Amino acid sequence: MDLLPRARASRHDPRVTYTARIHKSVSEIAAEDWDRLAGQGNPFVSHAFLKLLEDSGSVGGRSGWSPLPIVIEGEGGRPAAALPAYLKSHSQGEYVFDHSWADAWQRAGGSYYPKLQISAPFTPATGPRLLLGDRPDLALPLLRAAEQLCDSNGLSSAHATFIEPAQLPMFEQAGWLPRSDIQFHWENRGYESFADFLGALSSEKRKNLRKERARAQDGVEIRQLTGDAIRPEHWDAFWVFYQDTGARKWGRPYLTRAAFDLIGERMADKVLLVLAFDGDEPVAGALNFIGSDALYGRYWGAVVEKPFLHFELCYYQAIDAAIALGLSRVEAGAQGGHKLARGYEPVQTLSAHYIADPNFRSAVADFLERERAGIAQDQMYLGERTPFRKG
Repeated sequence: MDLLPRARASRHDPRVTYTARIHKSVSEIAAEDWDRLAGQGNPFVSHAFLKLLEDSGSVGGRSGWSPLPIVIEGEGGRPAAALPAYLKSHSQGEYVFDHSWADAWQRAGGSYYPKLQISAPFTPATGPRLLLGDRPDLALPLLRAAEQLCDSNGLSSAHATFIEPAQLPMFEQAGWLPRSDIQFHWENRGYESFADFLGALSSEKRKNLRKERARAQDGVEIRQLTGDAIRPEHWDAFWVFYQDTGARKWGRPYLTRAAFDLIGERMADKVLLVLAFDGDEPVAGALNFIGSDALYGRYWGAVVEKPFLHFELCYYQAIDAAIALGLSRVEAGAQGGHKLARGYEPVQTLSAHYIADPNFRSAVADFLERERAGIAQDQMYLGERTPFRKG
């Protein structure tokens, strides 16, 4: 499918009009071309990750996530810019909640679904959403292509979620509505060890964290595994953990069993799997992905009830690993105010939204203006309550 974006094109030649091609899957695009545009820093926009979601049946089919990557082609038809985009028939697995918008539009007689989602599916991790390689001038044509896809096909809206901060101005310049929320990230301030990190905390908090770690580690052996050290039996165990947590939190797990096998086959060097063993038996685990500058905590689960084991596997082991790997931060996923007491600080996450109908757009813009004030106040309130020493 081809479309012609409504764009003044590049700073090089404003008379150029670009043609964007809509694909039915990331698999249709060569991995070399896609990764050249996406860069190597974020594992969730890599060709390997997005393709394994397709190959495993985690997206496509009846999942409600239909791949529609948009690519602007350059000389010789080679991709020059791209969007990881999906046609959505619901709002699940996004972690930026627009259910109230959908309800309002439905009550007004409109059809909110399908909509266009620009994101890494099921992944509330900050990253590039405009895959531009060395062509930042193609940001506007790329966004105009997404808009025209909505307008030409009766889609209510397009949503780019968990945008890296440097890209938000590109969306704002195109007229998309900005939105923010709060996550809790751990920042590496040049720590050389976990003890070094503890030294930055208040005395009371430092004692609490030491006690939590001791209780969590009592009676279990905790191992950090990556690359070839992750064996098929480890994925078997983690699938059990993931299913239990997924069923309780989301109603059904988003990833299929095959997705974990493919992660192990294709991305093991980008994975840190933290497992707790009782003897030779894994009883709990946390799955992280390794980026060039961050460790991304994604899933956790357990078949035992043990105090503070969740905090140990998901937060403290992640800090240990980030320090050892020289990474600047840990993104521990969505929600979770309990992360604050463990040294994870409030950080704004960003999204941008295109609303096709002008009246509906105006109503959403008013809502977002009020919401932004509340988010800013929440961040200030939480920022004053971190466990770090004051002054």
